[in-house]
Amino acid sequence: MDQRAELSEFLRSRRARLKPEDVGLPDFGRHRRVPGLRREELAQLAGVSVAYYTRLEQGNGQNVSTEVLDSIARALRLTETEHAHLTHLAKPKAKKKRAAAARPQKVRPQLQQLIDAMETVPALFLGRRLDILGWNRMARSLLGDFAAMAPEERNMARLIFLDPNARSLYADWESKAIEVVSVLRLCAGCYPDDPQLSALVGELSVKSEEFRSMWAAHTVQDKGHGVKRLHHPLVGELTVAYETLRFPDDHDLSLVTYHAEPGSRSEESLRLLSGWGVDEAVDADAR
Repeated sequence: MDQRAELSEFLRSRRARLKPEDVGLPDFGRHRRVPGLRREELAQLAGVSVAYYTRLEQGNGQNVSTEVLDSIARALRLTETEHAHLTHLAKPKAKKKRAAAARPQKVRPQLQQLIDAMETVPALFLGRRLDILGWNRMARSLLGDFAAMAPEERNMARLIFLDPNARSLYADWESKAIEVVSVLRLCAGCYPDDPQLSALVGELSVKSEEFRSMWAAHTVQDKGHGVKRLHHPLVGELTVAYETLRFPDDHDLSLVTYHAEPGSRSEESLRLLSGWGVDEAVDADAR
């Protein structure tokens, strides 16, 4: 991916979402040719010259200091995740990141044994491109039969945008899709030279108009925790909370677990799934 273009488009998109009144600047009602703050207004807020900020927004971030990036991040009201993304785009560690992206990710056998022992908790491992690297029986019952998929198809973004079953599984599919694209965007900032990530983005851009639109929005977020409503083919509607856990020795690997509120109908649904097993769930998908 073109790092300079990514930096330019990200800064433009973040500036466009701000209005003068959002940042305490007067708005005299003059016609604005573009949405959001002007470059000179953003430069004023960040305490840098207009020429300096213009060069940065044109993708020339090689010599920018951390202090200036911090000032611009504050002026743009960036979240912590967006701030980190801006830093990755402006000051990439190309050689280190390229080497890391080239290494195949694997799940240690002990970690797989850990989630296999979680008999009532759906759990799966996600890699740096949202590749699905490992799962337990409950995850297959709840989210899909990953074992039956070809290895190259085991990717959360590919499933969300290209698999009709995934589209019907998530009650708020659009929210899930935006979340997936935002995590991929964050990954692209960290690994701009990853050919597999570029190929994935290219494939999804060609095959899904919705992905193209969401990708162009330049939203970034890390996968953390939250609540999802699902329409399961066996147990119907249920609500599950998810938690994302990182590993100190591999920050690109995450463990995602799902659980329901104790005593809730959704908890009973998960218990039923645990008793039925994956074979029944797969049969229901086929019907």
